[in-house]
Amino acid sequence: MRGGIVTVELAREHKVRPTYYAAALDLKGKLCAVIGGGIVAERKLKGLLEGGADRVRLVSPAVTPGIAALADGGNIILEQRAYQESDLANVWLVFACTDDAMLNAAIALAANRRRIWCNVTDDAASGSFISPSVVRRGDLLLAVTASGASPSLSALIRTELERQYGPQYKERVERLRQLREYVYKTQKNERVRREVLRLAAEGTLMDDGAAGTLGLDEWYAVLLEITIGRQME
Repeated sequence: MRGGIVTVELAREHKVRPTYYAAALDLKGKLCAVIGGGIVAERKLKGLLEGGADRVRLVSPAVTPGIAALADGGNIILEQRAYQESDLANVWLVFACTDDAMLNAAIALAANRRRIWCNVTDDAASGSFISPSVVRRGDLLLAVTASGASPSLSALIRTELERQYGPQYKERVERLRQLREYVYKTQKNERVRREVLRLAAEGTLMDDGAAGTLGLDEWYAVLLEITIGRQME
């Protein structure tokens, strides 16, 4: 086993550091998998569920109480046994997060052969994607990563974002969505639409009271008046 660990470490040293492309994934209706049953696996499982995953297969001989509780929700296929490569059948995305580096590497190789998105929690470069630190406020999704260089830095920045963009942003972003739909139905001029929505977003960031207290038609009227006034200057 020691020789295997050395082989894994040497492979890590010779890997080219990847450059990542940021994307947001729609997981609805796609089978995802988590291989592992510890605290890290629990965190990844929660992230998948919060991200809209409605079908998750979790495989591990033992699981945390938190995972067991989440499995009662109905969206999780819990298999309390050792991993088999067949567990990747029909899987679209997988997290390899066991406490065995060799097993995680084997999962990554199998996922790569099957063209399955794979995240390896103890060796990011051997997978095909990394998962950022996330702040979620309804439809507002703020993600930050140091590309594996410093997960601690990512976590600290996430904490700053949590303070800056508090729970109230869930309702604020929903209001912006409603306003956008209203404006697109009401205003045909693209330039005016763009300026009205920009002003609304600015007001939301500056905690403008109008963004939360006025009806959509009143809010739109105020923003439209400002927009027209600026265009006439």
